[in-house]
Amino acid sequence: MSSPALAALAALPQADLKSIFTTDPDRLSKFTLRQGPVRFDWSKTHLTDELFEGFLALTEEKGFAAQRDALFAGEAVNNTEGRAAEHPAERGEGNADSVARAKMFHARMRALIDAIEGEALGPIRHILHIGIGGSALGPDLIVDALGGDGARYDVAIVSNVDGTALERAISRFDPEATLIAVASKTFTTTETMLNAASAINWMVEAGVEDPYGRVIALTASPDKAIEWGVDETRVLPFAESVGGRYSLWSSIGFPAALALGWDAFESLLEGAAAMDRHFRLSDPRQNAPLIAAFVDQYYARVLGCQTRALFAYDERLRLLPSYLQQLEMESNGKSVTRDGKPVDGPTAAITWGGVGTDAQHAVFQLLHQGTILTPVEFIASIEPGHALDPAHHRALLVNCFAQGAALLRGKDNEADPARAYPGNRPSTTILLDDVTPEVLGALIAFYEHRTFANAVLMGINPFDQFGVELGKEIARSIEAEGPKGFDPSTMALIDLALGGV
Repeated sequence: MSSPALAALAALPQADLKSIFTTDPDRLSKFTLRQGPVRFDWSKTHLTDELFEGFLALTEEKGFAAQRDALFAGEAVNNTEGRAAEHPAERGEGNADSVARAKMFHARMRALIDAIEGEALGPIRHILHIGIGGSALGPDLIVDALGGDGARYDVAIVSNVDGTALERAISRFDPEATLIAVASKTFTTTETMLNAASAINWMVEAGVEDPYGRVIALTASPDKAIEWGVDETRVLPFAESVGGRYSLWSSIGFPAALALGWDAFESLLEGAAAMDRHFRLSDPRQNAPLIAAFVDQYYARVLGCQTRALFAYDERLRLLPSYLQQLEMESNGKSVTRDGKPVDGPTAAITWGGVGTDAQHAVFQLLHQGTILTPVEFIASIEPGHALDPAHHRALLVNCFAQGAALLRGKDNEADPARAYPGNRPSTTILLDDVTPEVLGALIAFYEHRTFANAVLMGINPFDQFGVELGKEIARSIEAEGPKGFDPSTMALIDLALGGV
């Protein structure tokens, strides 16, 4: 390892989790942290006092504080594309000019939402949001987590270019009462624009007068949206310096703000802003995103764990694993450092997960008795999201806490090894007071800053995503020029399924 601090960490002995609370009676207080409505518990991980001090040395070695300051100052932290990463400005934290611009764009969005609520565009009941990647995953998570039966509009979020996805969404909508939100930073995203064109055709075929008048464009390229046919008054811009997977706080969050109400959207922003301030101002020893990154780095970089599992013990957060897959793997799935040199070890682990208690009857077999060490993260809420018998929520939480205890403790069975559990398997628990807009905003911002902290400790740029481009380029070339010069397998597939194009 080229990093002296990381090499020193790798030389430290690995703790035995089964005895870790006995050898360190103060462990629970040292490795738990409450930040507002969120409690973080890292006490069942391999983190020790020695490791913690080693990671503090790594933050110094990597210039973490300066890079964090640069992020909030609006400097060009995305060095490969020469631009800032100003999602915190959308929450009111960052460069003053960028914060003012974000507030202006939010005011424009609120004015349009007020007009829609006043039926200036007709009696709207359905919102068809079309986007992909960060332009869909964030709004989908927010609406699904916070909407429930209280959403004021029926929202469908379509991302897949497979026509089945769009067809299923519009099959339950009345075209005369539908508003289409097209979310694309560049307003050229192939999948999004094809879905948008098909949605317009659906309205035309249904006899909707002026279907383009029912389109709201959410974009950093207003001119492209206007050129496509959207009226300027229905274009909601956001800054070019806001990356796609960090954009739900901008006009990309329009369907959430409309469906949940502006007060809920503002609370979401305020919760995230509180986490921004915590990340920016807290001492490293009490900084939740940074400590979480220490744990991530230990398992991925020191122990070589290739995956990280996340289980939401709350149905409201069922889309969180999918959201975090993009956030973490698109940000930190890199093989070169900020200066273009090969990284000196693993970078992002593979993020995967599901919902408790469903996952217990599927993948937990591997977590408890498999041969692959996988750090696990549990997320639960003290307050339930339903009004049914409290026994439901009690059973949910009991199962969540029992799984963490079982991973740690294990169970010996010399007489029947098939029923033995090795234990000594790490887990983190994040316990929320409730799943409200404020809490969800804080939670998502925590994961954003954790991702950034991991990137700094690895020396990589988390804000570009060139890895997604090559496949797109090849697909465009096949459409434009036909299949040429591909391997025999690809040529055969194109011939069989597409008639050679």
